[in-house]
Amino acid sequence: MKTNTRKLVTSGMLVALIVCLSGFYIPVGASKCFPIQHMVNVLSAVLLGPWWGMGIAFCASLIRNLMGTGTLLAFPGSMIGALLCGFVYARTSRLLPTYAAEIVGTGVLGGMAACPVAVYLLGKTAAIFTYVIPFLVSTVGGTLIAAVIIAVMDRSHALRYLHGVLEG
Repeated sequence: MKTNTRKLVTSGMLVALIVCLSGFYIPVGASKCFPIQHMVNVLSAVLLGPWWGMGIAFCASLIRNLMGTGTLLAFPGSMIGALLCGFVYARTSRLLPTYAAEIVGTGVLGGMAACPVAVYLLGKTAAIFTYVIPFLVSTVGGTLIAAVIIAVMDRSHALRYLHGVLEG
């Protein structure tokens, strides 16, 4: 019970971080690229796991859409990336494959999954790979930021401490 409460509080803080920094984006083509979302995808994968990460991505995307600071394209990209990233870290406990999973999950798979969202929900014309490059720009930037943060946390032993606190 205590562990789930800690994970829920951590998740809420990560959602708040994404929402508060949602004004920071990189416009690439028709999409808004939010590197902070992808930074949190990686952090949540390492600290909380795949399902928590996907939940964080969903909640942040929903709140950003309700506030008018995001688009429906945020859902497939962020959620697929967070889930894949979390699964890879849970399976391997290795950081480089985790970073690669975020980039492939969001940049390639999420970019491709955004096409039907754009066509059927937003009424835009788009090819299957239309959003891959913009999503890659966003996720590479966010993953690099996360890698730096995780390296600092690892060096200061904060990562090991947080794993212990969040796992009970």
